[in-house]
Amino acid sequence: GALLALSKPPGLPVLGDHGDLSLSGLLPALRRRLGIPAELHVVKAPARECSGLVLLSGCHRATEQLHQFFTDARRRGQFPVTYRTITVGVPAEAEGEIRAGLCWQQQGDTAMVVPVPSPGPRSLARKEVKSTLTRYRVLGAAGGCALLQLQPRTCEWPHISPHMLLSLAWSHIPSHPCASPAFPAQLQVHLTLLLCPALGDHQHSSRVGRVLGVPFLLPPEAAATRTQVLDEELLGRLGLSPQQLRRLPLHLHLQQLVLP
Repeated sequence: GALLALSKPPGLPVLGDHGDLSLSGLLPALRRRLGIPAELHVVKAPARECSGLVLLSGCHRATEQLHQFFTDARRRGQFPVTYRTITVGVPAEAEGEIRAGLCWQQQGDTAMVVPVPSPGPRSLARKEVKSTLTRYRVLGAAGGCALLQLQPRTCEWPHISPHMLLSLAWSHIPSHPCASPAFPAQLQVHLTLLLCPALGDHQHSSRVGRVLGVPFLLPPEAAATRTQVLDEELLGRLGLSPQQLRRLPLHLHLQQLVLP
């Protein structure tokens, strides 16, 4: 069956409520415009807030085989998915790995992904916490920002308790199993652990504070979600006013997929 790759802008979800603009809602018109007879299925796509590569298939069997390939690659410890991001801050090391347990935590009316410094074997066994890994490499740096290559890996999504389902439905988690890195918001949270949040991350960047220009990590419960704070020099280079900053999209781009 036919495979089709396209680039998705940030802010476009894979699935949406009836009447809302979404990638899935655009597929019938795309199929007609390209003259593809078969129905198109999403194989892999970045989450709503991310941009980048979308892989579509016109064959159910090919779609299932590719889903299985990505599942098997993850289990083998391979990294078939590569992202690129611009960070506010430059990592101390030019390349490395970020390892952390991640779990869902209720904060008010919102469920957030938070790091677990030392997950116990019981929480891992119950799938309340998942061990996650991201490989990173600095591709370039200038003006206090960096271009990073990111390759995420984890096993399965954790167990989500029933009382969290409603808040998750209204949060910015991926709305499709193929529309994410290995764990929802894994890359954004890992970048905060690196003290270099992604440019345009208005969800997690408040967890990185600064004292006299030196970054430090705040606990999630002490870091309320807010518009990312950038210094005047960087705002000037971006050509943005503080009022425009809230509309700055997340600079996290699905750049490459390895196929069988």
